Amino acid sequence: MLTKLQMPSLGGATEWLNSEPLGPAQLRGRVVLVDFWTFTCINWLRTAPYVRAWFDAYRKDGLVVIGVHSPEFSIEYEIGRVRIAIRDRGIKYPVAIDNDFALWNAFDNHYWPALYFVDSDGIIRDKYFGEDRYEESERIIQELLGIERAPVAVVAAGIEAPADWEHLRSPETYLGFERSEGFASPGGTRRGESHHYELPKQLGLNQWALSGEWKIESEKTVLETGDGSLAIRFHARDAHLVLSHNSRKPIAFRVTVDGGDPGSSHGADIDEEGNGLLNKGRLYQLIRQQGEVLERTLEISFPEPGAEAYVATFG
Repeated sequence: MLTKLQMPSLGGATEWLNSEPLGPAQLRGRVVLVDFWTFTCINWLRTAPYVRAWFDAYRKDGLVVIGVHSPEFSIEYEIGRVRIAIRDRGIKYPVAIDNDFALWNAFDNHYWPALYFVDSDGIIRDKYFGEDRYEESERIIQELLGIERAPVAVVAAGIEAPADWEHLRSPETYLGFERSEGFASPGGTRRGESHHYELPKQLGLNQWALSGEWKIESEKTVLETGDGSLAIRFHARDAHLVLSHNSRKPIAFRVTVDGGDPGSSHGADIDEEGNGLLNKGRLYQLIRQQGEVLERTLEISFPEPGAEAYVATFG
């Protein structure tokens, strides 16, 4: 465990949700768990049930859980969207809004999710980045609280279910030109300008491509006119897209897998025929393969302009 690293001030938060601002007076003598998150991050989503369970199990023992929402994409700066995510994920503990990244920088943080374990003297005694290590993290919480008991039972289901690491062969794939890799439409990327793209005859593993009139911007890809589609070749049990839209009304979409209906392998946000509705900016679970996990091609089609795609993630 780390020693003698004082927890930074939380005074740089731009707003607080679920709580009045918390400072030294409110946290003095309390064990604190600080959770850096952003609501579209699949890695954070899969840790969320554990943090909620620890909050429920140990708050009466003196644990204070503080979520620090530091946005990755522009849509995550909007407080209304963060409020919706807090509601949808059942978060009851205080959340500090870190739109200026003041807390991110004060903690010298670099990752989503990130946990910092703070003792009752305000010293950071441990930190952990990413998923897993849940039993050890809970043991550290108990140690700081001076208690010992059986670990809490955590049920992680739906989009929060653990990844199928054994069959995961596809990395996070950003769809804006700043961080994009694997783009395979003929002619390559036209940065920041509207262009008619076509799908190649075949996609290799972890390649993606567009069909229709799209603009590839720095952090996202936007369907500009008419209808269009985005295709990606992946190997994973789960496939997700972070989507938003700039139209006045929700946009229907349809997902195919290897050219056909997803059937029983549909994700939480589409039906067996692949139909879904883009109604707010968030992560959409499109595919959860049933049975054997195979390399597949996912194609999502939109009948009208306005769809915005940020990143594809897998699990």
